[in-house]
Amino acid sequence: MNTTTIQVRDRGVITLPADLREKYGIDNGDIFRLVDLEGVFVLTPMVPMVPELANEIEKIRLEAGLSIEELLLGLREQRERYYQEKHGDDAAA
Repeated sequence: MNTTTIQVRDRGVITLPADLREKYGIDNGDIFRLVDLEGVFVLTPMVPMVPELANEIEKIRLEAGLSIEELLLGLREQRERYYQEKHGDDAAA
């Protein structure tokens, strides 16, 4: 286990040492969750959900053998069905 000393600056800003940022691929703007374990602070990276969801959708699309066009058509049809269920026939007028 390595230890590093950091300093809290104005407005609570801390700087992670360059070697740690490089080692873990931390870039400017990355978001972390701070977990307080009764005075022991743990930083955990927040994984963006959109790329993960996009990858999962693409995997399902490929497994189902659907083209992008077929997927989009199915989504449009589902949206229309949902809209009709939610708003009824007179909502289209």
